[in-house]
Amino acid sequence: MKNKKTFGLVLFIILFSYFLILMDNSIIFTSTVKTSQDLNMNEASLSWVSNAYTITFGGFLLLAGRLGDLMGRKIIFVSGLFIFGLSSLAVGLSTSTEMIIARAVQGIGSAIIAPTSLALLMDSYQGNLRMKAISYYGATAGIGSSFGLILGGWLTSAISWRVGFLLNVPFSLLLIVLTLAKVQQNEIKPSKIDFLGSLLSVIISVLFVYGITISNLLIIVASLILILVFLLWEKRITYALIPLELFKNRNRTGSYIARFTFMMAMLTYWFILPQIMQKMYNFSPLESGLAFLPLTLVNFIAALFLPKLTKALGNSKVMILGQVILLTGMFLSFISQPEWGYFYAMAFQMMIIGLGQGWLLAPLTAAGVAGVPPELSGAASGLTNMMHQLGGPVGLSIVVLFSSSVIDLSAYYHLIMAFITVFLLIGFLVLIFTNPVNEK
Repeated sequence: MKNKKTFGLVLFIILFSYFLILMDNSIIFTSTVKTSQDLNMNEASLSWVSNAYTITFGGFLLLAGRLGDLMGRKIIFVSGLFIFGLSSLAVGLSTSTEMIIARAVQGIGSAIIAPTSLALLMDSYQGNLRMKAISYYGATAGIGSSFGLILGGWLTSAISWRVGFLLNVPFSLLLIVLTLAKVQQNEIKPSKIDFLGSLLSVIISVLFVYGITISNLLIIVASLILILVFLLWEKRITYALIPLELFKNRNRTGSYIARFTFMMAMLTYWFILPQIMQKMYNFSPLESGLAFLPLTLVNFIAALFLPKLTKALGNSKVMILGQVILLTGMFLSFISQPEWGYFYAMAFQMMIIGLGQGWLLAPLTAAGVAGVPPELSGAASGLTNMMHQLGGPVGLSIVVLFSSSVIDLSAYYHLIMAFITVFLLIGFLVLIFTNPVNEK
């Protein structure tokens, strides 16, 4: 591959596709009430609009990432876009609970796009361009999720919740055309496919997320036992779905754990805070979405300065710095009183959170794929995205389990923020122990 001097259209294809799948999931958070009314869904059915997507997304990530390595990332990526676009059409046109099935299929499309897009980035850029591209990719993860809250609130209030999904159809078609025209196929090295490992990875992820979402300890334990079976199998074969050598680098392993705890905290924050705003401050869906604007704007600005900061300090130091700032913002949110009002209790803290998020996600992404040979970039990308996807429902389910009986809104808010702060504190400790402070 020749060294490129400019990003070209490939980076747009990668970032926009990743942005779509992250934004799409966040749109649900600020449109749940209206969606339930339009489709006559009860609370149990409505929860599966999000759960179905999460389960299939998390379940197929490892397999999708590895298939890109073995069959060619370009064709796998296009397949993901096609599935995502077609299922988005089905979601947007849904009239009843068939939306849940369409969301499950949409999760499969997203599971293909997420790791393949990151692997395409690793194929397409090297050196300083790769560092910048990873910075933008990591920033997209935070911006896409928080912007989805704003867009979802606006579309739900101004037009319809359906529009957010229907817009995916022309966007997916555009990305398919651009990919076929501009993205080069990676070199494919013939190899056996780990069918048993693939099957186990899907079963484990589906059982784990399903067990977490319905709080079934037996299913969770079964998934953990299967993890041991999976690891023993992967250790025995030379064509493993997830080569265990990916975990030999402690910085890389630490980044996977920290990304998991990051999403434990942030999905809980994105999901529950709009509900608190609507109940405590009587915000509309649009207002609760716009309330995340301080976080989104600061996140975007922070991302612009990230490449220079990383070059000056090194990825590990920036990663720890971002974690410290994010933890500080959440701790300030925890000690604030929601009775002070949105601007004093949430808006200022959101700016700190946005800065930390903007300086954390990209370094975590870079650490997750650092030093990985090209033939394993899809597997490493799949593992990175899997940690991102599975951490959210785990954190949210833990918080819901321990807070469901709390009636007072102020006490509920503080309990939620306490859990979020603890999740991020765990991530901070992991990064400290796995990243030498003198590394640049």
